[in-house]
Amino acid sequence: MKTRVDFTCPLELTHDITKGKWKPIILWQLGKTTCSLSKLKNDIKGISQKMLLEQLKELQEFNLVGKNEFSGYPLKVEYFITDRGTKMLEAVKIMQEIGIEIMKEHGMEETLNELGLL
Repeated sequence: MKTRVDFTCPLELTHDITKGKWKPIILWQLGKTTCSLSKLKNDIKGISQKMLLEQLKELQEFNLVGKNEFSGYPLKVEYFITDRGTKMLEAVKIMQEIGIEIMKEHGMEETLNELGLL
């Protein structure tokens, strides 16, 4: 990912690193447990493998996500959240809480129950 060099404030850099539909969701999933690529793809509805790999690479670039590769056949790879990613996850959790509040306000408790969030 190419990053800008001129910023109004550091928040712009952080936003550039985490912007997009998938990165906060990837961090959320990895905050639960270390995952293989296939588990991540199965747990994140609607993401293609190509997009997932692209987003993981960008998150790794800024040390929010790490990757362990295990030798042998078949090759086994697991992704995990780093210390920096865990710090970022705190912001994602706040966003999640706000989303829950808004869903409750709009009568979406059933959906929240199905997701195990109530």
